[in-house]
Amino acid sequence: MSEAKNNAPETSVYNHFSIEFYFKNNYMSNEISKLTPNEVWENFYQLTRIPRPSHHEEQIRQFIADFGKSLGLETIQDEAGNVIIRKPATAGMENRKGVILQGHLDMVPQKNSDKDHDFAKDPIETIIDGEWVRANGTTLGADNGIGVAAAMAVLASKDLAHGPVEALFTATEETGMDGANGLKSGILKGDILINMDSEDEGELYVGCAGGEDATAKFSFTEVPVPAESIAFKLNITGLKGGHSGLDINLGRGNANKIFFRVLKEAYKVCGLRLAAINGGNLRNAIPREAFGIVTVPYATADKLVGLIAGLTTIIKRELSTTEPTLKIELAKTEMPASLIDEQTQINLTHAIVACPNGAIRMSDSMPGLVETSTNLAIVKSDNETKTISVSCLMRSSVDSARAELGSRMDSVFSLAGAKVTLTGGYPGWKPNMESPILKTMLQVYNDKFGRIPEIKAIHAGLECGILGGTYSHWDMISFGPTIRFPHSPDEKVNIESVIKFWDFLVETLKNIPAK
Repeated sequence: MSEAKNNAPETSVYNHFSIEFYFKNNYMSNEISKLTPNEVWENFYQLTRIPRPSHHEEQIRQFIADFGKSLGLETIQDEAGNVIIRKPATAGMENRKGVILQGHLDMVPQKNSDKDHDFAKDPIETIIDGEWVRANGTTLGADNGIGVAAAMAVLASKDLAHGPVEALFTATEETGMDGANGLKSGILKGDILINMDSEDEGELYVGCAGGEDATAKFSFTEVPVPAESIAFKLNITGLKGGHSGLDINLGRGNANKIFFRVLKEAYKVCGLRLAAINGGNLRNAIPREAFGIVTVPYATADKLVGLIAGLTTIIKRELSTTEPTLKIELAKTEMPASLIDEQTQINLTHAIVACPNGAIRMSDSMPGLVETSTNLAIVKSDNETKTISVSCLMRSSVDSARAELGSRMDSVFSLAGAKVTLTGGYPGWKPNMESPILKTMLQVYNDKFGRIPEIKAIHAGLECGILGGTYSHWDMISFGPTIRFPHSPDEKVNIESVIKFWDFLVETLKNIPAK
């Protein structure tokens, strides 16, 4: 743990990134920095200049730390990669309860297959599209960049009224909640946690799902390609994808499921064999694409083409409303050096087809809320290790239901001969309807906007559950602007909702109760 000095250095990384990224990428539009509220959008624009996919957060972490130092505020970087910045209360607000404003630094790196973008190096190209801000063929990073930008605006403000404020910027939330899990007790002094990672303006979140990873690993033997064979690429593309929690009940196609549905039928009818598979790339994103190398005997090649055409028509008809741009394409390619042995292909195919996927059960207590779900996220073969890995992310607001789902996953893949591991389990956040900050924010919202906001729980892994386990005395709540299609290249944030989100945050800070 290192504590910052109160005087900012003459040359900070904050200034370095602000200037270098502007001039290096001055072909990019900075129009979003001119939107209202300017203090939030200017910060968000700066965040889009700095690469920050999960596990590549060194630059953004240093940027935020230097930002705090440049304001002369106490700044701490802990061993887990979190950054904490403290700002004293404004005059007359010293007796208010301390507030922790919390958001995560990393973003989900998803792009369309035709987009040339390196998330570890390239800034995000932003576009104002009517009432929305989106990116050009990639995820935008509004999840959770808008929340981070709002916390930065509070820290930098000179005219906002607020009690003692601590901003907690957590690390690697999207791929394991590493920062939240690694946060030590006793560092933070506040009483109220305001998480700004929800995605529907006008809603207050008081609970969330827990999660756990299920990984199945198949070992295979390389076998020669039979004589008189022809090789094809089998590609599943054009799906919407999306957040594996928030969007899991929307009936969207799963590229891995579709790929192995086609594979199973083509093996039975045409003798199709699998050489390689690469489906999905993030455990918390519904897979949009899957790519495989397959072979068939010359004698059945025409039959395969016809079969694919027929299955494409059937599956597109089934998903015509949710996935209008789905593509299932077959293209000739070079002959692979070897194939996955037939028995492993059969076992893998049966397991993927049978694997639970999507919303498993809806909540009894909160209508419309998914209680339990799983996302068949990644299927990848590796010729060097001669293994095929299958990764699924399970979520549930009921810990016992999550454990039962894990048992089902173990049974499906164990029966198919895979080695199954369940890892990374984290608890949900149980709603407290008597929460004082909930009552305060309900009143503030009604006074400012003339209606009572909805109270909800979210089928996603907010860090509140983990953080509340370390700081059990915290009174916690989550809110945010309206963000659609997070974790996909269609991600966008509503401009008007950011105005209301900011105004609501400012008014809430004014009305935090006394200690």
